[in-house]
Amino acid sequence: MLVVVMAMLVVPVEAARVVSGQTVCVGGPERPCYKIAYFHDVSSRVAFREARQACEMDEGSLLSIESPTEQTDIENLLQELRSGAVGGVTGGGGGIADGDFWIGLTRVDAVDHTELSNTFASCPQLYQWTDGSVAAFRNWYFDEPSCGGEACVVMYHQPTALPGLGGAYLYQWNDDRCNMKHNFICKYEPVTTGGGVVTQSAGEAVPSQVTTAGASGMLLLYIVIPTIPLLLLILVASGTCCFQMISRSDPRTKTAANQSNLWISRTPKPDSMEV
Repeated sequence: MLVVVMAMLVVPVEAARVVSGQTVCVGGPERPCYKIAYFHDVSSRVAFREARQACEMDEGSLLSIESPTEQTDIENLLQELRSGAVGGVTGGGGGIADGDFWIGLTRVDAVDHTELSNTFASCPQLYQWTDGSVAAFRNWYFDEPSCGGEACVVMYHQPTALPGLGGAYLYQWNDDRCNMKHNFICKYEPVTTGGGVVTQSAGEAVPSQVTTAGASGMLLLYIVIPTIPLLLLILVASGTCCFQMISRSDPRTKTAANQSNLWISRTPKPDSMEV
């Protein structure tokens, strides 16, 4: 775990704009900051729970979008990341391509909300922000949420896909199965400007020198944690095997009859074969 935390420390990167894994604060010190975790390698993307855990262990939360202004801020960051000449620290180069992003909106159990009947009309009301925000802003794609077995929400980011009935699959929201693998966006409380973040006013380009998260921080975060039980099992099995090998290589020694610690029973017993 210490290795994971150390990997999340910031390191300077020259001649970069918005890059994956970089903490960016938009619009002033009173506004929240964001970190976009994009993975060119599709197999490295994560499920909803892993994304949420990664953000929380980085002292943030999975993205809540509380207003049209904040929605626009996120869209601008993704556009900047997509067109950037420098690839994300989480792999690849040349900006980002297709790949949806988890946001912190999920459907709660209707059993815990008896005031809402489990009908299609009330289903959208069952979606709540995981960070506790009560903001009612939503940006659903046409005919979403579908409200079936899909209880977690992504922001569409498929710039090369053909438009659907609701237009391009860009930035609008869609409910998806929580075990699907996607990129994700973390959100952080407002912070004072320091060496670990990049501030950006509305419409202003990010400075040429930025500070980004460690290249493998997010990747290590969600890969190492789920594998801890397996690693412990391997460690125990290895230790057991080593102990058995050492025990077998050390021949047993018999106690000589003339040693002082020999114990002799007062009641003679029949001869028996020593095993």
